Amino acid sequence: MTMWVFGYGSLLWNPGFDPAESHLARLPDYHRSFCMRSIHHRGTEDDPGLVLALDAVEGASCQGLALAVRVGEEAQVLQMLRERELISSAYLEKDLDVDLTDGRTVTAVTYVIDPAHVQYCALDLEEQARIIARAVGGRGPNTEYLFNTAAHLRGIGLADPDLDWLTQRVRALTA
Repeated sequence: MTMWVFGYGSLLWNPGFDPAESHLARLPDYHRSFCMRSIHHRGTEDDPGLVLALDAVEGASCQGLALAVRVGEEAQVLQMLRERELISSAYLEKDLDVDLTDGRTVTAVTYVIDPAHVQYCALDLEEQARIIARAVGGRGPNTEYLFNTAAHLRGIGLADPDLDWLTQRVRALTA
């Protein structure tokens, strides 16, 4: 059975592995948002940035990519993803059903936010923009994360009005 991974943020442009297949996909009942304070990759404990996470919202959906892992690489890919995504306990690893545009439904390894975790936050877009504009972490500026994710979503034909608004606002704040 093929192992699938659902990408909705940096996994879109930096999956860390070479997928055997990649398909546009929809994850029901979750919303992509900058609801996780980043204290490692895109910020620090003293000056946290923000990264995308999937927040459970009944009736919502998130568009992204389902990435198929090559046969024989499952254990290696899962270990790499866990080292990267589970750096803190803010993300929960779940196997969730995603709907592919070709009509199939597959179960994908998916990283969602733990709303009870201290890194979880619910901020308005303006506050998100101000944080993203200034934060820098171990993997670089928070702006790079936003800009790369928004560009890759547009590049694969997926609209995300919140990310588009944030991109414009952060560019204005950093001009």
